[in-house]
Amino acid sequence: MVSSNTPNLNGYEQYVSRRTLLMGGAALATLGLAWSLTTQTRTAVGSSRTPRARPRPAKLPIEDLLKPGPMPEMAIGSADAPVTIVEYASLTCPACANFHNNVLPALKQKYIDTGKVRLVFREFILNEKDARAAMTARCAGGDKSLPLVSALYSKQEEWATASTANEFFGKLFALGQQVGVTRQGFTKCQQDEKLLKNLVALRDRGGGFGVESTPTFFVGVAQTPTGFNKLAGATIEDFDKAIEPLLTR
Repeated sequence: MVSSNTPNLNGYEQYVSRRTLLMGGAALATLGLAWSLTTQTRTAVGSSRTPRARPRPAKLPIEDLLKPGPMPEMAIGSADAPVTIVEYASLTCPACANFHNNVLPALKQKYIDTGKVRLVFREFILNEKDARAAMTARCAGGDKSLPLVSALYSKQEEWATASTANEFFGKLFALGQQVGVTRQGFTKCQQDEKLLKNLVALRDRGGGFGVESTPTFFVGVAQTPTGFNKLAGATIEDFDKAIEPLLTR
């Protein structure tokens, strides 16, 4: 739960009030994501492991991987692409940022832009900063959500290491503004407990498919979902080895 000593938000109190923080903190605690914006340290930000205190979800059949979840999918690439990649990622995870900043451009140029691969991005939230960043990206809406995800990864070192609520929400809102998020929309987004619950449900569903760390990728052919396999690595060479055999079927 957010500390009762949450610092004054100065210029940002008009759209993220102390009450909002306390309400959000209570919801996060209820959903197993209790975490304090005012006490989190730089070294803890970006852990790619799931919280061990959370019960392990029931195992789900891999053929359910592409079935609709609690929220609309965020994806790039043709819906008719022969190969689908499902990514589970945390917005505070440095390894996820490395993939999005350094590997995805090559993957996009070689496979996604050429119509061979569709990439589905799914949030796997690990802490409060993760949750609030994911909520902001979802609230951007439509074709603005994934560009905001990209911006969050490119600026991860700036916002994910913020040590106060004022600094964190200020930087998060500034990134949201770049894709048209308004102050009113930002406030409403941070109070959206249904959205938060859906993100937790998405995370837990990912755990049912065996996701234990981020990023985790599943690669396969959408028409034969039982053939999806978890990718061992996240380099372009790893993707080449996983994708090329599927394209020659």
